[in-house]
Amino acid sequence: MTKLVTIVTLLCASLKAQPVNQVLQWNKTLLAIVRTAGAQPATIHPTRSFAIMHAAIYDAVNAIEGSHTPYLIQLTGVSPTASQDAAASAAAHEVLVTLYPSFKATLDAQFQQSLAQISGGDKAAGVSIGQAVADKILALRSNDGSNAQPLMFLFGDAPGGYQSTPPNFPKQPQFTHWSRVTPFALQQASQFRPGPPPALTSDTYTDVFNEVKAFGIVNSNSASADQALIGCFWNGAIQNYWNEITQTAAENRNLTTAQNARLFAVLNLALADSVIAFYDAKYTYNFWRPVSAIRAADTDNNPVTLADPNWLPEVGKTTPDPAYPGAHAVISVAAATVLNSFFRGHHFDFSVTSEVMPGTERSFKTYSAAAEEATLSRIFAGVHFRSDLTSGQQLGREVAHFVIDNFLTRLDRDDEFDDN
Repeated sequence: MTKLVTIVTLLCASLKAQPVNQVLQWNKTLLAIVRTAGAQPATIHPTRSFAIMHAAIYDAVNAIEGSHTPYLIQLTGVSPTASQDAAASAAAHEVLVTLYPSFKATLDAQFQQSLAQISGGDKAAGVSIGQAVADKILALRSNDGSNAQPLMFLFGDAPGGYQSTPPNFPKQPQFTHWSRVTPFALQQASQFRPGPPPALTSDTYTDVFNEVKAFGIVNSNSASADQALIGCFWNGAIQNYWNEITQTAAENRNLTTAQNARLFAVLNLALADSVIAFYDAKYTYNFWRPVSAIRAADTDNNPVTLADPNWLPEVGKTTPDPAYPGAHAVISVAAATVLNSFFRGHHFDFSVTSEVMPGTERSFKTYSAAAEEATLSRIFAGVHFRSDLTSGQQLGREVAHFVIDNFLTRLDRDDEFDDN
């Protein structure tokens, strides 16, 4: 809690210095909340919060701006003079105090500071719109299955079956119930479910097994220093990286409130549904992680995969869920697909900071390059086979295109996402 108060205090101070786009400001606040120890409920994936907040911001701002189709909520009789910034701020505030009530005092202070900095437009009307939209979206998501108890999972004991991974050995894997959460855009969690992982005796499995065994082991002799760094750099909550990358892109282009509202809504609807979709696939196939596969390779009936009973991944602990498909690949490609669609033809050099390596940055010229590095990082981290990642990339691409093609489209040009 102290960390969030400090961060929000700094954000409010920056508001006094210069006007800040409210969409970006509240996105930064939510990032601060989910990075605060104990703030995010352990059984609720944080992408849900981002999707709800940005859906509410978008529908509130779009009710005033009116150039695109609404996501869920269409208000009538909205004054075009209502403040879009006030609507965005009120919608975000209403969502966050509902989802994170223990932060109410801090969020209330930020809301008042934000309103004080907004000039132009009818602020009272904007606030009313934002609160009304947020309440409606929160009500629609109140029974979406996210509050259900995770399902009990029985670890596999056959070759290829998901097992608890050393050295952390969790009692239960995470988010076993998440595929049952109502999607934000997809028709169902399994809509783009990939085919199964490669057979343990296949040439493909042999290749991906030997690759991660060599490059993903702690203190690898095969991985370069840069590859080892990449494996560690991206070993955090990958959706947070992509929200920050999107902030950087939006600031570079100096987007309007309406443009930011739509960009972040499409991004986070795609990310939230990507998570629902990959958990559907993960718990359909229940494929083992590299550390389990390498330690038990003498049981897989593949004479070319050799066991190493002491093998551990470069990053130490493995995420407690099945390997296939890879979450970093799904989310990174989904995010890059959204950004490439929105900023069509616009490229700039940008830097990315790490969730887990403070002070370290990586630089890129394209969103696709960042997505590719984030994806391959999981091999160097020692937690995924390349086949997990290839499948994940395709899943992320399909989810993102579905959201882009079917939601938040222009009223006068619904086949064109880039409106800049």
